[in-house]
Amino acid sequence: MLTAPNKNGRPLFAAKDIKHFYLEHSPKIFPQKRGLFRSIRNMLKLLRGPKYNGKYLRGIIREKFGEIRLHQTLTNVVIPTFDIKHLQPTIFSTYEVKRSPYLDARLSDICISTSAAPTYLPAHHFKNQDSEGNVREFNLIDGGVAANNPALVAISQVTKQIFHENPDFFPIKPMDYGRFLVISIGTGSAKVENKYNAKMAAKWSVLDWLLHGGSTPLFDVFTQASADMIDFHNSVVFQALHSEDNYLRIQEDALTGTDASVDVSTKENLNKLVEIGESLLKKPVSMVNLEINLSKTTESSGTNEDALKRFAKILSDERRLRESKNTNALSSDEAIEPCMPPTKLLIY
Repeated sequence: MLTAPNKNGRPLFAAKDIKHFYLEHSPKIFPQKRGLFRSIRNMLKLLRGPKYNGKYLRGIIREKFGEIRLHQTLTNVVIPTFDIKHLQPTIFSTYEVKRSPYLDARLSDICISTSAAPTYLPAHHFKNQDSEGNVREFNLIDGGVAANNPALVAISQVTKQIFHENPDFFPIKPMDYGRFLVISIGTGSAKVENKYNAKMAAKWSVLDWLLHGGSTPLFDVFTQASADMIDFHNSVVFQALHSEDNYLRIQEDALTGTDASVDVSTKENLNKLVEIGESLLKKPVSMVNLEINLSKTTESSGTNEDALKRFAKILSDERRLRESKNTNALSSDEAIEPCMPPTKLLIY
């Protein structure tokens, strides 16, 4: 939404518009059943198919994105999905479109696919035809089953471009993490709630793993494990290369009850999530402690808000530096390079 262009070549949405969009459309994407037998009805529905039919979500996404394709985004993006037919990830990357034109799908199809969380929304099937007439079929679900924290996927895509000697990244080396700026934003978890334990899970049937106390334990376990392993990996690598200040993970692990749900879209819950997000900005930056393998706050780094402002200043200085270099190059008689080498790369 932030990188899709409007008719004037500007972002379709500003960051400040995202909250309003979610507050307006979430209740229609995840309509809430009311009544005494709500839980029973939800359970029976899950036995027949996904909890939501996804019609409203597909409609609003297609309305907003129209025929915009991946190559038209205003900046490079990397969007993971998972192909349920071939049982492997499909990564939609603007970097890969030239090498693999079949990936240049409509943004609407890509977004519907990466939103198709198992048990919640239906898988998405579509076909895409490249400029040479070749047709590729996709059978996709939420990329979170493979990369619930997509930071490592993004880093890998940039590293791959460096290996391929993409001039945009010259003279950066693959392990030059001092040039990388990574902002990894989580969607929250209920770790502190401790709602599952081994004694409880030892008695679970297949149905219990799929639905227990209004949650989906199997989904929770796989997605949380994936996200935490990637955060741990990134923290270790950045710390080992003395670039820990270039990696920022913002995540709230203290959600409880409906705060931690994927789909409770009541007005009260949505407003509570807004409050949680705003308070998260005021919390100290946290970083994985390599001795205990858990995240610990680092008071010396300030708050998440302070860290984001620091990153923004670095990027602002970087932009001015590039503009200055481009101006100097244009005013000289020397040959102009295709792209000025960046001193910092932002991945989020």
